[in-house]
Amino acid sequence: MDRCMSEARAEVPGGIPLDLDAIAAVAWTLEPPTSSERRGLLRGESAKLVEGLFTRCGRGRGALDIAIGEGLLALGAGDRVLRLGFSGIGDYARERLGIAASTAQKMARLARELRGRLLLRDAVWTGEVTVRQAETILPVARGEAEEVWVARARSGETVRRLKAAVKAATGSEHDEDEAWERVSVPVSPETRPVVDKAMELAGKLLGHTAPKWQRVEVVCQEYIGAHGAPDEIAGAGVLRAPVEESLDSLEEWLEQQTVQWSFLDRVDPVLAPVAGAVAETDPLLLDAELCRLAGQRAQWDEVFGHLAMLMQMLGLWREAGFASFGHCCRERVGMAERTVEQRIALEHRLQVLPQLRRAMREGRISYEKARLIAWQADDTTVDEFTGVAEAMTCIELRRKLEGDEERQMCARGDFDLRAPRRVATLLTVAFSAARKAAGEWISPGECFRRIAQHFIDTWEPALREQSTPQRRILTRDRGFCQVPGCSRAATHVHHVQFRSAGGSDDPANLVSLCAAHHLHGVHKGWIRVRGVAPHALEWELGERRPDRFTPAGTGMLA
Repeated sequence: MDRCMSEARAEVPGGIPLDLDAIAAVAWTLEPPTSSERRGLLRGESAKLVEGLFTRCGRGRGALDIAIGEGLLALGAGDRVLRLGFSGIGDYARERLGIAASTAQKMARLARELRGRLLLRDAVWTGEVTVRQAETILPVARGEAEEVWVARARSGETVRRLKAAVKAATGSEHDEDEAWERVSVPVSPETRPVVDKAMELAGKLLGHTAPKWQRVEVVCQEYIGAHGAPDEIAGAGVLRAPVEESLDSLEEWLEQQTVQWSFLDRVDPVLAPVAGAVAETDPLLLDAELCRLAGQRAQWDEVFGHLAMLMQMLGLWREAGFASFGHCCRERVGMAERTVEQRIALEHRLQVLPQLRRAMREGRISYEKARLIAWQADDTTVDEFTGVAEAMTCIELRRKLEGDEERQMCARGDFDLRAPRRVATLLTVAFSAARKAAGEWISPGECFRRIAQHFIDTWEPALREQSTPQRRILTRDRGFCQVPGCSRAATHVHHVQFRSAGGSDDPANLVSLCAAHHLHGVHKGWIRVRGVAPHALEWELGERRPDRFTPAGTGMLA
């Protein structure tokens, strides 16, 4: 590793470059050291080099995110994204750009907020203010106060201090980076049908696309609302506040001791690229420009993941003068720790599965598809998973893998989910309430059974539906819109061959659609479908020649 560091230093005698090709050339010479090599690592020199590359690469990726956000905001105006065949920018970004729907929506939301704050927008676009700084001061950087807050951010004031100042000015604190936890409850074969039925009813109440954690949340809320929460929940939230206060004090002390990391390489502002078609109203031009920017982002992202992995794995953030890895991400890169850790997790898997990295580089699968299959595949099955992913839209792949995982959990006798910490805490409270109602200690599985049964007894009569032809089609299609790439719940049933053209009410001529795709996509001519439902349909998505059809499952624009 030290030899690699020396060679890397020799390649950048005038300082660390900003150009991606130059950063990548250096970054890929840095391989994770073995355990024996780590003991002899020159940590100070290594930290300075890796941190410099990590920071520049992260800020370059962030600049691309700003431009992509502007493009997504433009595409989301009016009916432009529907004219491409997608019900919203989330689905578009996931299927076309390989960017998670939630990430894309956050990008567009920030672009919308910045349009109303021109000083802050200019500072972010020129790279003088990081995305993290901008998100922190958004609640207060408005009107006459905008200039003052932008000046504070431009001066290099840390995100920690800006966050404290915003809290003092508003009296409240808003943090979008909610922690998530893995929750597992042992469920017996006798309990499983009760839990499954409660989850199904919760899906009817919330919508078929509601994730498992939202269903668990509403089931627990119903039980606590009827039985009341216990007076005391042992261990709930007792230790977090002191730990967070201690970390905040350490961050403040290090910022003072290092004079805000003045010994590290100075990072010049990174100008966001101008999205050439943002001013256009033609969705096809916007799509082409966004695909170009997303391609650049994918190249930056791979290098960034490698550098972030080295930074975290070797603990080099300590030598760089930070209280934690999250402190380093927030202050130097301007990104949330959870965002960076997700990329690191994928990079670890790509180290184990080089075939998956090759498929990404060749453009056969997107970042989002790779992220979905990375934890399901091993070196013997990765090629099979990749082939399956190539033939599916991203949302189809996710639903397939989630279904496979659910069946495996059922076989093990577990009920597993990833949930926000507040939902995990709510489940703990509901279990305590169930034990209080029982008057004795009962197992987690029995707690869950009683909570689920209460939800069934409360909501099953209200949600019982008459069987109608439309309801049977929605049930057949699992309640999902069948347009390739759509993540929305279906609310309408569409005649493949219009009734006005002689189409029948036969189930083979009926398909489930969301309202946006039915009322706007189909009836305005931006989506066309033909064939036999449910498995032999062909789709044409977007404003294209009428002789160009896309087989179900691809959902791509030609």
